[in-house]
Amino acid sequence: MYNRKMIKLGKERSDIRELFEYGAKRKKIVGSENVFDFSIGNPGVPAPACVQEETERLLREMPSVALHGYSSAPGLPEVREAVANYIASGFGAEMSPELIYMTCGASASLTVILNAVLNEGDEVVVFAPFFPEYRVFVERAGGKLVVAPTDEVFHPDAEKLAGCIGKNTKAVLLNSPNNPSGAVYSAAEIEALAALLRKKSAERGEPILLLADEPYRELTYGAEVPYVMNFYEHSVVLYSFSKALSLAGERIGYIAVSPKCAGAEELFSAVCGAGRALGFVCAPVLFQRVVAKCLGKSSDVGEYQKSRDLLYNALKEYGYRCIPPEGAFYLFVQALEPEAKKFCERAKGHELLLVPSDSFGVNGYVRISYCVERSVIERSLPAFKALIEEYRK
Repeated sequence: MYNRKMIKLGKERSDIRELFEYGAKRKKIVGSENVFDFSIGNPGVPAPACVQEETERLLREMPSVALHGYSSAPGLPEVREAVANYIASGFGAEMSPELIYMTCGASASLTVILNAVLNEGDEVVVFAPFFPEYRVFVERAGGKLVVAPTDEVFHPDAEKLAGCIGKNTKAVLLNSPNNPSGAVYSAAEIEALAALLRKKSAERGEPILLLADEPYRELTYGAEVPYVMNFYEHSVVLYSFSKALSLAGERIGYIAVSPKCAGAEELFSAVCGAGRALGFVCAPVLFQRVVAKCLGKSSDVGEYQKSRDLLYNALKEYGYRCIPPEGAFYLFVQALEPEAKKFCERAKGHELLLVPSDSFGVNGYVRISYCVERSVIERSLPAFKALIEEYRK
């Protein structure tokens, strides 16, 4: 009677959301202080001061309709101009406000761009590990997800990628800093990727798009995040303010189409059409105005680094094998048995809620989201120690 694919998606939540809901139930039973919920990437560091200051100023000084009414479908012209100017000045990349589309966060950016560019049967290549919803978004847009392997620390390998690009490849989707591994792709790796895409595009006689999903751009620990538009002309940047500004629930981000992209204006028309068809028009106006004054700002990354170091050093000391995160706020840890889901079920016995890596496109790892309050990490350490000792017995 109803759409069976949508019923299935509604009943079978992602591993992350399923674990989050399980955690909420456990907290009611044993107390929230006794459950160590590392399931979801919900920023725990307060937003930078500019967010509250600008929000209060707007609420105090601007008329209600200017804050809570509609904007143009792609966003407020002055906000799109501010974003374009920031991209040009901050990254040295050519940008036009006419190629900026304000969105309801990164999920809207992804679904809009995928529906804008994919025809039935087109392929999108992603690097493993990858955010699980990529598969949902690509398949809903009529495409097929192709997973490219990475090296031992989950960085891209151009040679391995080459074997994944075929006649139906429409785009390569990369996420750096990466969720879940914390890897930050280097300029040399992006250059190699760009060279490969130019070669493959020439062979096909049609450009392959490079889609950069960048919600964690500002959250790095010394690593530099290359701006893909400076490396490859057929690029689109998908950005969210959710992580850097700790505004996950406000749903605000943007799509930026490179002016150098083949048919850039037509592509932007397709973005507008996809936004219209999906109902993703007129992103929240109050927060369009807020983020325009907070471009380039972020929450205190040093707080995330302290949490990262506390958790990483403790787990290494206990004997876990961890990938040192270069960015984002996730620790990717090798499970203590081949099947990550079984390991995660065993971890629940210690009230540790860890996300298995299967849906991220690799086997044998778990993702730990350390953006929680540091006291949660501190209280969880005896449980992690008890878990590994249980395996040793």
